[in-house]
Amino acid sequence: MKKYISTILFLGLLISCQTESKLTFEPTQLLGETCADCPKIAINIPNALDNSPVSEAINRSLREEIISIMSFSEDRTIDTMDKALQSFTDSYKELKTKFPDEIQWEATIDGEIVYEDENIITLILNSYSFTGGAHGYASTSYLNFDKKTGKELENEELFNDYEGFEDFAEEKFRNQEEIPQDKNINATGFMFEGDSFHLSNNIGYTTEGLQLIYNQYEVASYADGPIVLVLPYNEVNPFLKRKVGP
Repeated sequence: MKKYISTILFLGLLISCQTESKLTFEPTQLLGETCADCPKIAINIPNALDNSPVSEAINRSLREEIISIMSFSEDRTIDTMDKALQSFTDSYKELKTKFPDEIQWEATIDGEIVYEDENIITLILNSYSFTGGAHGYASTSYLNFDKKTGKELENEELFNDYEGFEDFAEEKFRNQEEIPQDKNINATGFMFEGDSFHLSNNIGYTTEGLQLIYNQYEVASYADGPIVLVLPYNEVNPFLKRKVGP
């Protein structure tokens, strides 16, 4: 009986530790003005509640990303998400006064946590905006954070062998997209700058593996949509600074 009690206590402690290691978030929604001449704006992102350096870094980075996406001027006083939404709205209203037939603008941004362990937490930010033209623009961004230092990580900081990983990723990319290994990377219609493979700007940890997303226009035409490459952790762990078990 004591053996079973010990096992139950151990499992309870293990689950408790795993829960405690998770950060706490609450959903936050920002909506634009509601009027006939207002753009449609909807932003849904997680807000980190823990009083920790990594939580502060997450909230700061999300704020900076949204300001960058929504701001339509070089005004450096736009330092909050509310001001960024107002900048987007004002820009549309100004254009609408000059061109009454201008099609309504819109912007949506959705953020969520896609991976978390004791060392790292990754958020994905999906955005779509339409500001005139033939079609809107959609993009995906990954934000990776070191939970122990509270630092947002640049892509290079994810790896202990960045160049080795780039070579490995190119081989996998060629296999997935059916590009002969002995041909130019653009031989089948891709548009890599300088005819040389390069890693995506958007690399993130996910539950399925390390994911690379090339947004529209990054290496292919708009019609091709985003190009996604998922690499299993058992294959990429040798290149990673923060490995994923088992």
